Amino acid sequence: MREVSKLSYLDIGEGNPILLLHGFCGNKEYWQEIVPLLQSHRRVIAVDLSGHGDSRIVDGEYTIEGYAEEIYQLIEQLSLSKVYLIGHSLGGYITLAFAETYPEKLAGIAIVHSTAFPDDEKGKAGRDASIQKINNEGIAAFVDGLIPKLFAEDDHVGIQIAKEIGYKTNPKGAIFALNAMRDRPDRNHVLKNIDLPILLVAGEKDRVISPEKTFSVSTPYTQELLLKNSGHMGMLEDPVKLASELISFTE
Repeated sequence: MREVSKLSYLDIGEGNPILLLHGFCGNKEYWQEIVPLLQSHRRVIAVDLSGHGDSRIVDGEYTIEGYAEEIYQLIEQLSLSKVYLIGHSLGGYITLAFAETYPEKLAGIAIVHSTAFPDDEKGKAGRDASIQKINNEGIAAFVDGLIPKLFAEDDHVGIQIAKEIGYKTNPKGAIFALNAMRDRPDRNHVLKNIDLPILLVAGEKDRVISPEKTFSVSTPYTQELLLKNSGHMGMLEDPVKLASELISFTE
């Protein structure tokens, strides 16, 4: 475990570098079932985003573009010429922002249980309600309400693992992330225009982001993977299938 700037991360294995970005109220432990399957084939770097896990937080306005800039700084400090950037949910929004600004640093991208669409008005109102809940009731109560909705089934073990991870989120970091997600722009043009390999991963039973919202663009560069038994948490719900596809994608 090391730290570059204020970001904590895991760096293990050898080969083509894969950089994993977790979702909202997650951290690098979201990938705990995936990393052991990847590390004998690839160099795997799993990051805690600012305000999540062991990464520090600084006061100020957070944007999706700002998170992407922090990832760029990490890649530069690690002296990586190109990486495969794999983003789950919030991490997918950051991956698209990164691809828009720094395509030359990428070998390919995977958007996992995420979307290039912005929040609609209902989604924005939901972000604001989440901010109010965290302010009024605290991060633990918010996580307890959020996590069960992310799984396709009543998976008590997976839900408890994800809750324990979520409890480590800095409340201020969660609020900053909610603001950033609420205000992000449409980035379907990124999927349409970048000439890089793209893997779009959706869960057939995802109640947060439907497959239709993930599979928003089809080009010669895009591949689609539908995890039949997964909700929003394929890395915990179907890690063997997801890891196998990521290994093939990053060859």
